[in-house]
Amino acid sequence: MMKQIFRFENLQIWQIAIEITDELFLIADFLDTQKLYRFSDQLRGAGMSISNNIVEGSGDTNKEFQRFLRYSKRSAYECANILILLVRKKLIKIERKERLYNRLDELCRKITNFSKTLN
Repeated sequence: MMKQIFRFENLQIWQIAIEITDELFLIADFLDTQKLYRFSDQLRGAGMSISNNIVEGSGDTNKEFQRFLRYSKRSAYECANILILLVRKKLIKIERKERLYNRLDELCRKITNFSKTLN
């Protein structure tokens, strides 16, 4: 087990974001096999941005951290939109979209609640 040395590693929002990103990467890998590189690149980028912004903000002042948390939520919204598009194009099943969509929604609420504690 690796020793945790960064503040963000203990944050539940970061841990959830990483888990969601793992699932989004699996979808992106499938999209690559379908030669849908724009979709896969966008999904990977937005997915990584959720956790990356949590990480970037965690090393700064609380005010700056709140700003990065807003960016993180925007990336989660972007992922939700991509999932909707993928269902509409019949590239993923609605059940998979709903599961991830609900996790993204839960994460956004947790980010909002965490951000309020930084005041």
